[in-house]
Amino acid sequence: MIHRLDPRTKVLSSLFFMLCVFFIQRLDVSIAMMVLSLAAFRLARLNTGLLMRNLRAFWVLFLLTFFVHVLFTPGRILWHVPGVRLYITEEGFYFGVFYSLRLGILISLANLLTLTTSPMDLTDALERFLKPFRRLGVPSHEIGMMFSISLRFIPILIDEAERIRKAQLSRGARHEGNIIHKIRSIVPLIIPLFLSAFRRAHDLALAMDARCYQGGANRTSYYLLKFRKIDGFAFVTVLLIGLPMLVLGNR
Repeated sequence: MIHRLDPRTKVLSSLFFMLCVFFIQRLDVSIAMMVLSLAAFRLARLNTGLLMRNLRAFWVLFLLTFFVHVLFTPGRILWHVPGVRLYITEEGFYFGVFYSLRLGILISLANLLTLTTSPMDLTDALERFLKPFRRLGVPSHEIGMMFSISLRFIPILIDEAERIRKAQLSRGARHEGNIIHKIRSIVPLIIPLFLSAFRRAHDLALAMDARCYQGGANRTSYYLLKFRKIDGFAFVTVLLIGLPMLVLGNR
């Protein structure tokens, strides 16, 4: 059902839940929100293992968030770190778990949106949201097209970066070692990647110019977005679930 929803419904629902996550101040309600996001994954017939792999990519951010709050939040001391003036407090442990869980919920909601909505649907939804601002001079179609092109360029640049890395390895480059050496090895990778990106952008601009692209002020869409009963039912359900959580999370 989630896959068949209008992309505007999914974007608004995701933004609403994300705002709820930011305003919720209780750990138990945040845990309920995480369970809800996992249930949405099952409802969309997505593998929760895919979500776990996507969350695993942010393990450094989770650890950094946890230990910053554990070590630098004042409160009732649970343990003293030997040799340094650092203390693990009860409040720090609570907030470390709370904010790490908040990050996990936000990443899960973003994954749910992108895994159930195609890039073109996201672009169409963004353009429709910006369409009322045309009277203020906001180029809604151009912004939507830039967003679509950016999404299309991400996998292309990832493949290009992998090809450059393998080419450098075949010529004797080393990407292992300590953190300083790894940072230095990134520079020879970034420069040709940027050059390739600029070259592809220039070729795309020439191709659009050759096809007489003059902007999208009067362009129409082949697929028209329409709100249906299932979209209204889904958004009302999101409000009925999110608003009580928002109220309980601030008590």
